[in-house]
Amino acid sequence: MTSTSAAGIRDTETGSVGEHGFEAPVVVRRGVADAPLVVLLHGRGARETDIIGLADALPSGLSYAAVRAPIAEHGGFAWFANRGIGRPVGASLRATMDWFRQWLDGFAPPGRPVFLVGFSGGAAFAGGLVLDDPDRFAGAAILYGTLPFDADLPTGPARLAGVPLFVAQGQHDQVIPRELLDRTWRYATVESGAPTVARRDPVGHGIAREALSALAGWLMERTVFLARQVEPAAGPAEWVGLAGGLPARVGPRPDVTTTIPQQQRTDRSPVELQEKLFAGLSALPDVHTGQSALSVPGARGFMLTVPQAGPDTAFLVPHVGEFAHLHPETDGSLHVALPVHLAAEAVASGWAAAHPLAGIRLTPGMVLVYGPRDDAELGVVTSIVATSHAWASGRG
Repeated sequence: MTSTSAAGIRDTETGSVGEHGFEAPVVVRRGVADAPLVVLLHGRGARETDIIGLADALPSGLSYAAVRAPIAEHGGFAWFANRGIGRPVGASLRATMDWFRQWLDGFAPPGRPVFLVGFSGGAAFAGGLVLDDPDRFAGAAILYGTLPFDADLPTGPARLAGVPLFVAQGQHDQVIPRELLDRTWRYATVESGAPTVARRDPVGHGIAREALSALAGWLMERTVFLARQVEPAAGPAEWVGLAGGLPARVGPRPDVTTTIPQQQRTDRSPVELQEKLFAGLSALPDVHTGQSALSVPGARGFMLTVPQAGPDTAFLVPHVGEFAHLHPETDGSLHVALPVHLAAEAVASGWAAAHPLAGIRLTPGMVLVYGPRDDAELGVVTSIVATSHAWASGRG
């Protein structure tokens, strides 16, 4: 191990690892040993000594490691996304992920929070890793790149439920095809189930200063949240009032904002159904209503009138007992606190979208539930919120 003046500590190893034939990783490190680990993954034409410089703009209390891509002639973690290189796309990604995971599991054993931050081709590699094993990572940042949709990895609905993502793209990016950027944006913010902070800045294929600052804040808030979090309660196993389970919602998902406040913008609930929903939820046991302590003016919160029985994670605002709120009539959706596994089911079945700050500032299972469009949907949405109420009341 040798010290370098500009790049921190470099771990230089030789030989090969396992059966994949790659040499052992070359790693450049900075930051605090044994702190939550941020792994920086570079793009084509760059090296680990380049991307480690991002650590200067990121929180100082974390540990940083930049890993050299194992196939030098392709200049980064990008080759598997390029056709015609002589190996199947999925196979080369699998071999490289196995190589990386063998290093990671030795360097940061399970239990130590690990974040992936990938730029360009490194973003695709980071996305592949988190899609392959979501539970292994505390979060991932996909910077100016695309998820590896063509690599035979799971990309179904709610695959990344409970795993915060940070996505940054350039409005004028001429390197990554726009259709892939759009597909990545859509999957991350809607279908994946991940709480996703996403931004597009007026830049090309380079990290905007504002995006880097936002990434730093996201990393800090997530690590603080993890440090404070106790073992999450399991919560209810089933939906209240839905003997056959949660049905699939019919039709395409409504458009939902990717910024705060999170709001439903299309296919809104008729006002008369919103009022029926409010009346039904107001009649739940030990519930009172009032202005939400968290949401926009006019949002009606549902709060418990009895001392808190459920865990803090069963509430949007624990100290006032708020477990859900209904947005104003121009929106008609709700925010609801659910156990992560039920939040994932609600997203996968088409009833909800993850809140961008779930697991960052707010309970990990916070979702936006789309407003009901007819009486059948009114019954389902009522059951979803009744399940949250049961959890908050200590009955789950």
